Amino acid sequence: MKIGIDSYCYHRFFGDWYPDLQTDPGRRMTVWDFLAQAGALGAEGVSLESCYMPEATDAFVERLRATLAEYRLDAVWAWGHPSGLGSGTKPEAVADLIRHLDIARRLGIGVMRICGGGRRTRPASWPEHKAKLVPLLRQVLEPAERNGVVMAIENHLDMTADETVELIETIASPWLRVCLDTGNNLRLFEDPVMVAEKLAPYARATHMKSLISWRGDPKTFQFWPSVPLDAGAVDIAAVVRLLRAANYDGLLAVEVDYLHPHYGDEDAAIARSLDYLRGLLASADHERHAAT
Repeated sequence: MKIGIDSYCYHRFFGDWYPDLQTDPGRRMTVWDFLAQAGALGAEGVSLESCYMPEATDAFVERLRATLAEYRLDAVWAWGHPSGLGSGTKPEAVADLIRHLDIARRLGIGVMRICGGGRRTRPASWPEHKAKLVPLLRQVLEPAERNGVVMAIENHLDMTADETVELIETIASPWLRVCLDTGNNLRLFEDPVMVAEKLAPYARATHMKSLISWRGDPKTFQFWPSVPLDAGAVDIAAVVRLLRAANYDGLLAVEVDYLHPHYGDEDAAIARSLDYLRGLLASADHERHAAT
């Protein structure tokens, strides 16, 4: 496993913030700024939110490939923010998903995070949700295989852990796996370690995120702000152990969405989280060597 950063950590600097919870930081960031920052923070990889990218011209793709190589960064391509396939209600989004599979291939990236939906599109009925979403996902299996890109569908506040497993097993394709977000399902009142236990065997990407309860209504997004990985309600150490036991060898990508205002700025929270992950992995390596 390698430690990294999802570019969504800097969504405010890409001009995208939660209007009632966050403010404009007053400056903007480009993908090149983000990659330079990831390199400066000692990340080994990045998850790149395609919604913050310019048009994927040949010149852009060539430059991005070269810059990733310059900083020696592994990468995951990320499609579908904020609602992806609309929980099955946006068949018109299939063509864009397929287009991004081609972009990932051109970049030499073998895993693409996708969103089946989001918290605003989740239907009340799982059978209805599944019936609409499965046919759209089946349409993109052949393009994924043709491009050699595994789609990792995120538990994106649209599915419980059991629903996510049922979806993956219904599709039953090696080209559809999971992006395990370690915090999202806490907002659905599920135990994050239980969620990781169920989803780790299918994981090909991650969002390493921790949350803390704060104020207001627990059913709302703002009740659960992000915090550094060593400070929240998610047992990140246990999640990492479960990923290791499942032979996960992908990126541990730190993600901050709505940062708790008591924990400084994005840079401080990310740096603290990366240090925590480094310590966890170093400790695990030490224990493994001691055992042998």
